[in-house]
Amino acid sequence: MEPDGHRRLRRRDHFVQENGDPDLSCSIDELDPWTAWAYKPRTISFLFVGACFLIWASGALDPESNKSGDLVTSVKRGVWAMIAVFLTYCMLQAPSTVLIRPHPAVWRLVHGMAVVYLVALTFLLFQTRDDARQFMKFLHPDLGVELPERSYGADCRIYIPENPSSRFKNVYETLFDEFVLAHILGWWGKAILIRNQPLLWVLSTGFEFMELTFRHMLPNFNECWWDSIILDIFTCNWFGIWAGMHTVRYFDGRTYEWVGISRQPNIIGKVKRTLGQFTPAQWDKDEWHPLLGPWRFIQVLSLCIVFLTVELNTFFLKFCLWIPPRNPVIVYRLILWWLIAIPTIREYNLYLQDRKPVKKVGAFCWLSLAICIIELLLCIKFGHGLYPKPMPRWLVVFWLSMGSTLVLFLMIWSWKLQRSYRKKRR
Repeated sequence: MEPDGHRRLRRRDHFVQENGDPDLSCSIDELDPWTAWAYKPRTISFLFVGACFLIWASGALDPESNKSGDLVTSVKRGVWAMIAVFLTYCMLQAPSTVLIRPHPAVWRLVHGMAVVYLVALTFLLFQTRDDARQFMKFLHPDLGVELPERSYGADCRIYIPENPSSRFKNVYETLFDEFVLAHILGWWGKAILIRNQPLLWVLSTGFEFMELTFRHMLPNFNECWWDSIILDIFTCNWFGIWAGMHTVRYFDGRTYEWVGISRQPNIIGKVKRTLGQFTPAQWDKDEWHPLLGPWRFIQVLSLCIVFLTVELNTFFLKFCLWIPPRNPVIVYRLILWWLIAIPTIREYNLYLQDRKPVKKVGAFCWLSLAICIIELLLCIKFGHGLYPKPMPRWLVVFWLSMGSTLVLFLMIWSWKLQRSYRKKRR
C-alpha cells in the first residue's frame, strides 16, 4: 500500500504529463471545484466534436448537397478549415507557455496563430509584388487597389492667416486625427509589456528617428516638427507611457493570494474573482539592467531594434501591398502582434535573468524573430524600385557615426572590464 501523499504526487505527475508543463500545472485536487473541469484534458471529446463539424461543413456524407460551382469559394473554405484544424490541434496539444491566465489553452492558441501567420508570410514571400497585391483581395475585397499615401508635412504652419474659418486648421486636424487615440493606446500597451520607463523613452525617441530616417521613402513619415516632437513624443507617447506605468505600479503593488470562485462569500466576490481570471496570476518584475555589461547592453539593444523593426514593417507593408490605414487587416495584424508580444517579452526577460551557462530562448521569442525577419524580407523584396529618392548624405553620415561610436564604446567598455578582472585575479 502506498501512503496517501505518494498517491496524490503520482496523480499530480500524471496530470502534469498530460498537460505538458511541470512548472505551471497543478493537480486537480488543488484546483477550485467550480473551475477544475476547465483544466481536465478532453482531447478525445474535442476530436469527435471537430470531426462532426468537418462532416457537416465539408458535406462528406452528402457531397451533392454541398456542391459548389465556384472554385474560389471552395478553396477559401478549404484553407480556412485547414487553419481551424491546425489551431485546434495547437490549443489542445501544443506545449504550454509561461502564461497561465486566463487559461493555458488561450496562449497555445496564440502560438498556433503565430505559426499560421509565419507560414502565410513565407508563402507571400515567394510571390511577385503584383501577385501579392492581388492575393490580398482574398483577405479583404477592398484591397489590391493603388491608394494615395497621406503626407502630414505638406504645410507645417501653425497659424494660417489666409484661412478665416480656421486659422489653426493644421493643428486641429492633427489633434483630432483618429490615430491619436490609437497612438496613446499603443504606448499604454507597450508600457505594460516593457515595464521600464527609460527603455520606453528610448523606443519612443528611437521611432521618431526612424521616421526622420525613412521619410524620403514614405510620405507618411513626412511630419511637421511640432507634430513629431510636441504631439507624438511629449503628448501621445508621454500620456500612454504615464498611464501604462501607473497600470504597472498598480499590479506590482497588489498582493496575489488567489481564492477559488466557490470559496467567495457572496455574488460580488464571485464576479470579481471571475473577472480576476483575466488578470495576471502574479506580477513579475522585469530586470533589464542594460548597463550590467556590454553583452547585456547588446541584448537589450537587440530587443529595441526588433521592436522598432516590427513597427516600421507596418508602414512599409502597408505601402508595398496597398493596404489603407483604416483597413481591418492592419488592425488584425497589430492585435496579433500584441498577443504574440505578451509571452515573448516574458520569455526574453526570463532568458536574460537565467544564469545557466547553456540556455535557449522560448518558442514565442523564436517565432517573433522569425516573423519579424520574414516581414522585413517582404518589405525589401516588394519595395524594390518603389523608392527612387536616395537617402540624404547627412543621414548616412549620421548613422555611420552613431554605429562607429557604439562599436567604440562597447570595445572600450569590454577592455575596461577585462582589465579590472585581470587585476582582481592578481
